[in-house]
Parts: sequence; C-alpha cells; structure tokens
Amino acid sequence: MANSSPAVLPISNPQTTTDVTTITSTQQSAVRSLFSQISGTVRSGLSNSRPWPELVDRSAFSKPESISEATLRIRKNYAYFRINYISIVTVVLAISLLTNPLSLFLLAGLLAAWLFLYIFRSSSDPPLTILGRQFSDRETLLGLVASTVVVIFLTSVGSVLVSALMVGVAIVCLHGAFRAPEDLFLDEQEPQAGVPGFLSYFTGAAPAAPPVPARI
Repeated sequence: MANSSPAVLPISNPQTTTDVTTITSTQQSAVRSLFSQISGTVRSGLSNSRPWPELVDRSAFSKPESISEATLRIRKNYAYFRINYISIVTVVLAISLLTNPLSLFLLAGLLAAWLFLYIFRSSSDPPLTILGRQFSDRETLLGLVASTVVVIFLTSVGSVLVSALMVGVAIVCLHGAFRAPEDLFLDEQEPQAGVPGFLSYFTGAAPAAPPVPARI
C-alpha cells in the first residue's frame, strides 16, 4: 500500500537568513572601515617622512668618537627620521614574511581569526558554534589567546618576526650612529601625524579639534 502522507520539505527560517546576512554585511563594512583607516594613516605618515636623499647623504656620515656620542646621534636621528626608520623596519618585516610563506599564511590566519571572531563581533551576534558545540565570548577569547601563543612561540612565526625586527633595528641603529645630525633641525612641537586618528578607531575617541583663533 502506497504511503499517502504528504512529503515534508525543509523550510529555512527567513529571519535566521536575514540575521546572518546582516552580520556578514556589518563585518564587511567594519573590515573596509579598518583598512580605509589604516590606508589613510599610512598615507598621512608617509607624507610627513623626510626626503630619502637626505637620509643617505654620504657627506653627512662620520664615525662617532665614543659610545655616548653614538647614542646621542641615534636619539637625534630617530627624532628626525622617525617615519623613515619605521618604514625601513616595516619593509624588512614584509620581506621576511614574503620569503617565508608558511609564516605569512599562519600570521594572516591568526589576524583574520582575531578580526572576525572577536574584534568585529557584537553582543547581538550568535555565539560561535563548532561541531555542534557553542562557545561563549570568554571561551572564544581564551581560544584566540591560546592560538596566538601557539602560533608565535611554537611555530616559525616568532623566530621570523624576532629576526626581522632585530635586522631592522640594527640597520636603524647603524645609520643613526654614523649619520651626523648637525645639519638636522627638528621642530619640537611637530605632532606625530596619523597616530591619534588610527588609535581613535579602536578607542572611539574623536580626534582633537584644532584651536580656534581668538577674535580681536
């Protein structure tokens, strides 16, 4: 005898689909905003860098007379060439990661996990579910911290980052020690452009408004 009961078709919950779409759109918007903020900060910082020919002017190099003089030169040159030095260290880091694809892949995956599983998640988002088990925000944070420790200290990522930083800092210190700063003039009131605007993205603080000139 044929079964006359009607077939049951799976019906998706439109509200759940809408919520997932909204969450994905919000995260994408947050990612675009973050990268836009980083891009603006980088452009602003590079625009305030010193001319590179001034950095490598051969006539300005001389051997320091003592360790104290070398230390003083490093401090003065860092205050003047700060953006250039940061750019050099960043380039060394980028080259080190590009020549180690596994480390680059692990670091990119770790960064993506922090962004999508913690930084861009709000209290209205559904809890993280893996293999049918739900994880609270505290458990997710502990998992991310544990993953960070494993990736940094138990893989090649940590050694690559430390080695690249040591090489970059060594280049900066050598240049700062042998570059005579007598021809450099630094405005002590010069602001560190780009930093407050970038930090305000995470802290939610608005950048300080420019002073209003007094009316006469």
